[in-house]
This record gives sequence, C-alpha cells and structure tokens, in this order.
Amino acid sequence: MQPPEHWRGTEPVRILAPDGTPVGEPDVGLDPEGLRSLARWMVLARRLDRECVALQRQGELTVYPGFEGQEAAQVGTAAALGPDDVVFPTFRELAAALVRGVDPVRYLWYHRGTWHGGPYDPRATGFGPICVPVATQLPHAVGHAIGTALDGRDVVTVGFIGDGATSEGDFHEAANLAAVRRAPCVLVVQNNGWAISVPTAAQTAGEIWRRADGYGMPGVRVDGNDVLAVYRVVREAVERARRGGGPTLIEALTYRIGAHSTADDAARYRDPEEVERARAFDPIARYTAWLTAAGHLDEATLAAWEQEAERFAGRVRAELVEQGPPPDAWLFEWVYAAPPATFEREREAALAALGDEAAGP
Repeated sequence: MQPPEHWRGTEPVRILAPDGTPVGEPDVGLDPEGLRSLARWMVLARRLDRECVALQRQGELTVYPGFEGQEAAQVGTAAALGPDDVVFPTFRELAAALVRGVDPVRYLWYHRGTWHGGPYDPRATGFGPICVPVATQLPHAVGHAIGTALDGRDVVTVGFIGDGATSEGDFHEAANLAAVRRAPCVLVVQNNGWAISVPTAAQTAGEIWRRADGYGMPGVRVDGNDVLAVYRVVREAVERARRGGGPTLIEALTYRIGAHSTADDAARYRDPEEVERARAFDPIARYTAWLTAAGHLDEATLAAWEQEAERFAGRVRAELVEQGPPPDAWLFEWVYAAPPATFEREREAALAALGDEAAGP
C-alpha cells in the first residue's frame, strides 16, 4: 500500500496502521468514552462537510473549502487542548471548530455571505475568526500567545496552516518570533499534499517539520490520518508550552480528498487514481477499525452516530437557509467609533435610496 507522494521520507509518529492495527502504544490517556468521542466528532464532521459542499452546489453558500480526509488532524488537535486554550484557524478547520464548541450555523454565515464581522465570539469559543489570506493568522496566533504569557494567563495558542502557507513570509516571521520569545504556542501544518494546484514537492525541497531546527524549536512529523497519534503529539506539545518550554512545529501528514474549494476543479491538475489510493488511508475507517477490535465500539453505536450525523446536518441546513440577507445598514456599521458628519449624511442618503432604515444588531 503506497502512501501519498508527499508522505515519503522520514517516518511520521504513528500509533495505528492504515488498517487499524496498532503499531505503537494506543494508550494516550483517554478513557473509553474519550476514545469514542474522537470517532464521533469525525463522523459528525465528515457528514457536515459533505452537506456544506451540497449547500454550495445548490446556491446556499457562496464558496466552501472541504476537508474530507483531514478529520483526524483537526479533531485530534482540538481534543488535545484545554478549555481555555485558543485556536487561530485557516478557512478549512470546521471540524476543529465543532470540537471547540463553535455553532456551525454561525460559522457558516461567513461562507453564506450574510455576516462578515465575526459570526461567532472568538473569546467565548476560544476559536479565532476564519482566515482566508494565506498564513496571515499565524503572526496573530504568536502575538496572542506572547500576550497571554505577559498577562500571566495559563493559555496555549494553536495556529493552523496548510503546507502551501509555509512558503509565505508570515510563516517564517511567526515561527522565528515564537521561538525567540518562547511563546506558549503550537504551530500545526496540515500537509494535505496540495496548495490549490501546486503539489508539496513544488513548494518545498525538504520536509516541513525539519524547519523547526532553524528556528530553535522542536519539530515533529506525525501521521495526520491517525487521530491517536495526532492527539498524543499535540497534547505533548501543549503540555510543553504550558510548562514554559516554548513552541513546537508539527507537520501532520494528511490528504485532501476533495478540491481546494468548491470554486476549484482538482481534476485539471490531479490524477483521480491518486485520490483513490489516498482513500486507503482514510482516518475514520482506520480508527473505527481499531476501536471495534479493542472492544470500545460496536456496530449499533456506529450506526447511532451516523443517524445523529444525518440529523445534525439536516438541522444545520434548515437553520442556515432560514437566515435571510443582512440589513443594508450593516454596510455602515463598525466603520467609525465616532462617525463624521459627512459619513452620516452619506449613510442616510444610501439607506433612503435602498429603502432600509434598519439599524445594525
């Protein structure tokens, strides 16, 4: 069984083989209920992800970046965090958002185009705003980590990026600053093989995790489709950061089953056979096979999760499509703390022309 091309090289940290057979110590400190919760979150996330793709195709979302195949990298990372820890995501971390307690309907308001000012409260959820510009959230994550350390708060910050983002200057600046300031943060690279149409081999000549040496921080390469391995590696990095040991760079090897987004046609640059080969490394099938063999999961429970996932996706769909367009007045809200008179006159004239006198929320 040949792994995806970008997985070749240094063997990653792995606990479960692709068929679910243990190849490392599966005791990661979770009880059976905690172990099952990882699988349940992955099942729910995948079903919602597929629903979101359908919603976009039906015109209910403007654009949507799927994450099928990356559930373990996201769920394993989010589950390893403490309740007060904070995540700075890209635009593809819906699975991590679910684990962190973000309302998926509010999350998807962004992709529906009905609310751009922050559809959920980042402070209440510990989950930063969706970030579309590549890698710009990473300096924010490191700055947040430095700030919370200066405040004496027991908080670890996680910054998610993709493999393509490691070619951006923001990544290098953030990683260097994090290491120099020994910031309590973890930088998680979901290496899914493709930066839109550019393969990892065309992005970097080396292995991403090895860049940590140049910054003076630990680096780890983990099988991102092995949720137990991801959980263990991230938990160890978080505990190290919490003790004052500074940041860690983690390269989670995974694969993007779908296109970069619903605005992309991956068939133009990617061999469909490559995708089919990657399905043999499916994170959900791997993990549920081990759970079943270990006596932690039965068919009835798995079927119940799948039924729950159907209801969950249906509820999100129903609540999302009920959300009407935002009031025209929102075009003018949150621009000035003290609006000048010229701005107020323009606002009144525009709203009168639009026939919308409604104020913001």
